[in-house]
Amino acid sequence: MELRILHVPDCPNVELLRQRLRQAADDAAIGVTTRVVTDLIDAEKEGMTGSPTLLVDGADPFAEPGSAPSLSCRLYRDAEGRASGAPSVAALRQVVAGTSSAEGACCAAGADTDDAASALRGVRARAAPADPAERAVHQLILRSFAAHGVAPGRSTLATAAAPSGDRIDDVLARLHERDVIRTDRHGRIRAAYPFSAVPTRHRVRLEGGPEVSAMCMIDALGMPFMLGVDATIATVAPDTHEPITVTVTDGHVACDPARTVVFVGTENAAGPSADVCCDHLNAFPHPDAARAWAAAHPGVAGDILDIHGAARLGAHIFGGLLDPDPGTAAGAGP
Repeated sequence: MELRILHVPDCPNVELLRQRLRQAADDAAIGVTTRVVTDLIDAEKEGMTGSPTLLVDGADPFAEPGSAPSLSCRLYRDAEGRASGAPSVAALRQVVAGTSSAEGACCAAGADTDDAASALRGVRARAAPADPAERAVHQLILRSFAAHGVAPGRSTLATAAAPSGDRIDDVLARLHERDVIRTDRHGRIRAAYPFSAVPTRHRVRLEGGPEVSAMCMIDALGMPFMLGVDATIATVAPDTHEPITVTVTDGHVACDPARTVVFVGTENAAGPSADVCCDHLNAFPHPDAARAWAAAHPGVAGDILDIHGAARLGAHIFGGLLDPDPGTAAGAGP
């Protein structure tokens, strides 16, 4: 494992990062090299998105979606949402042990099962918030997407967090850390599974509500069961762009083409679902099309589900997210 620290001259947090790396390795000798970066051209070339940036075998295990090359001081948040000039010892320990970031492995990658669908169920279940403040804020975000197609404003979110005494920035940071939502470097909500704040190939028309984007096909299929409404899903195959339509009416699922299947896959990597899973959970017009895509992408492991199995998976993952009791089981599938 090659560890390299990228930093600007006289960065005050380089030694802090070195110290935490030693703690993460339990004071065992680990080789760490450093490189001073003085301009944005080099920052982009080297992959530095703030000082200091740690590269593990050339990759940044703490990279945030949408991060840009930067010479500014970089802040990292621990599991409690506290900001620091270096990753926490716990997060670095995962890196030194050979895993990726604090979010952990997604879907089938590195799982103890070859069943990608089962692994996906487990990952999303572990990410569901149980803390009252996190759950209240999360449900408010989901309901806002369902009603308006966008996340709620900061002041509205702060009201939901207020009864617990939590700062909304801290709550959102914890939800991001647990991969319940994804935020950009400015703290804006970019995704709250199953919803995406940016357009995707999976568009869902909710009965009595807006048309929204889903993070993946499983998320799209889970929406109507989470909300208890009918829905029409319009998507396209990722390779041929052949249009596919799925309807959910009173819990019954129908599709066009009639042999539509869903590939549930993941890269052989660790990280948030948005990065390593969502791009590989797609619909195909028939099983042969899904098998051909999988054969052309050997780095993506996964399963092929018929449309009813995929809908059951979506219902299992998302069906209970809006229930008032954290212990309530997920909603029944089709």
